[in-house]
Amino acid sequence: MGDYLLFSLITLILSILFSMGGAGAGIAIIPILNFFGIGFLPARAIGLFAGASTTITSSIMNIKRKVVDFSFMVPIASTLLIFAPLGAYSSKFINEDIAKFLFMILLFYSATMMLYGKKKALFKSDSKITLYIVGASVGFVGGVLGVGGGNILIPLLILLGYEPKKVAITVSFVVPFSALSSFFTYVSYVKIDWILLLCISLSAIIGGYIGNYLMEFKLKSKDIKKIMALILYLLAFKLLFHFI
Repeated sequence: MGDYLLFSLITLILSILFSMGGAGAGIAIIPILNFFGIGFLPARAIGLFAGASTTITSSIMNIKRKVVDFSFMVPIASTLLIFAPLGAYSSKFINEDIAKFLFMILLFYSATMMLYGKKKALFKSDSKITLYIVGASVGFVGGVLGVGGGNILIPLLILLGYEPKKVAITVSFVVPFSALSSFFTYVSYVKIDWILLLCISLSAIIGGYIGNYLMEFKLKSKDIKKIMALILYLLAFKLLFHFI
């Protein structure tokens, strides 16, 4: 029972912080669960479900507000839904140390983009083929690593010249469904502690609501993202020590 309370508290704090920064906390929850003795595969599955739980509400709200550009969303969503489960299934055959190393790279990448990510495009792309390629690539990688892919998608699409606000809305819409499709793939071959999953998911939902409420006080997004980046760097270096 003590472990469940500890994981719930950690998830609550991370979800509040990350939702204030406009991101999901799954990328931080996964390595923390692993550090506390949860297997890397079940940790990824639980992190996926927790991340989807906190962001699916915003997806529904975006539909009601009619702000989703479906011509932009469909190529990304369709390829994510196909390739994310493929990546999740492929992770079954990938050595755990390799998966951890790739996850470490993702942590360094995400933290660096939070601090130094360019908001200007490298070049302009209006091709639907580009969106299909991006969706397929990010979906597969996200499925392998057990993340929804938002931390990869947003900076990548902005670098390709797509409007940041439209990118943010689209990613917040598609990532929960990508995460859930990957989660159900993991569940097909990974043993899950369902009580732990429930505790973490409830904490993630509550933390997400609290974080969104606190955003109304106009806290500086740059300062929040610095804290988020610091957490991700610390987790990345902790994983790095595993290989030294």
